[in-house]
Amino acid sequence: MAVRYRTTASNDDGGTGVSRVAGGLEVAVSNPLQPGHDETASNPEQLLALAWSTCLSATAQAIVRGERRTRVRVDVAMRDAEGRGGYEFVATAFVSAEGVDEQAAAELAAAAHDRCPVSRLLHASPLVTVRAESWSDA
Repeated sequence: MAVRYRTTASNDDGGTGVSRVAGGLEVAVSNPLQPGHDETASNPEQLLALAWSTCLSATAQAIVRGERRTRVRVDVAMRDAEGRGGYEFVATAFVSAEGVDEQAAAELAAAAHDRCPVSRLLHASPLVTVRAESWSDA
């Protein structure tokens, strides 16, 4: 299969420092669990939420073909890992579309989750949920 796009990101500083995307983007990062962490810097939880919400929203827009506005909100929590050491993310995406009922929003959420490349990475995880919500709740 032909690769349509490729990028590379790197981090040499760990949870506090700078993460870089090849070609220019640099993002200051700070561990939110570390006392005195830099509140203006990003962290993996935020970056995951940003990547998934962007991809899922673009996919939802492609599905509705611009006939209505869509909105995606992603919440990412970090918690102690259950049954093993370390931490784990729990991610929930909320998908809504203007002017549709809850059933149609649920169908859109499922279709977008099925097609979104970031969702495809996350599908097998029991810690990932996609939900529909009414436009007014979004």
